[in-house]
Amino acid sequence: MVKRFGDHTVLNELNFHVGKGERVTLIGPSGSGKTTILRLLMTLEHLTGGYIYVDGEPLTHKKENGKRVELRAKQVAQTRKRIGMVFQQFNLFPNMSVMENIIEAPIHVLGKSKEEARGRAQQLLDQVGLGNRGDAHPTQLSGGQQQRVAIARALAMDPEIILLDEVTSALDPELVGDVLNVLRDLAATTDITMLIVTHEMQFAQDVSDRVLMFDGGKIIEDAKPDVMFSNPSNERTKEFLRAVL
Repeated sequence: MVKRFGDHTVLNELNFHVGKGERVTLIGPSGSGKTTILRLLMTLEHLTGGYIYVDGEPLTHKKENGKRVELRAKQVAQTRKRIGMVFQQFNLFPNMSVMENIIEAPIHVLGKSKEEARGRAQQLLDQVGLGNRGDAHPTQLSGGQQQRVAIARALAMDPEIILLDEVTSALDPELVGDVLNVLRDLAATTDITMLIVTHEMQFAQDVSDRVLMFDGGKIIEDAKPDVMFSNPSNERTKEFLRAVL
């Protein structure tokens, strides 16, 4: 895949694969293209060239008679339903209660009944440790609690793939642990595919099957976490890890 913003190439002939149920973490300096990948998967940004496939299905473009053809919006939306994302900023609707934030999309996008959506939302709130806060509004919650609601909201769509974009970077340090524990639990108890962008190296080590080191829009190293964090082979990776660890 290729992604350019004007004359600036952010992703350059990038090619990688994430297996079903695999947890892959992207690390690397700011501006190396990690978040752009997640935004392309959510179709919040559009590819300049190349293709993205989800379980063998093209996401936004397909190859037809040797040409790159854009898919219809309906087809794109169908595939994108399978992907959930948790953002750095929680992006909750401030005028809605926690419960309303979580049930909005399952009702309007998945066509679930209000009763079914509420039942699932309550389960998820219990799971993220906020079972009694369904009636609260986002402004009444701490940043860490809002981020846990955002995780519950993403899971309410029953995604097969979840994208986590620096989900703790906007939080006060003492609130980070609760959010990471929810995600560790998610990794341990489900077979959901996870693509993670984080600066929390211990978390990356705990949950990842593979860690990819990015620099200049390219993957410069792809290794299991124990190798990546104790004995990376690339000089740029060593330099980056020395700076962040």
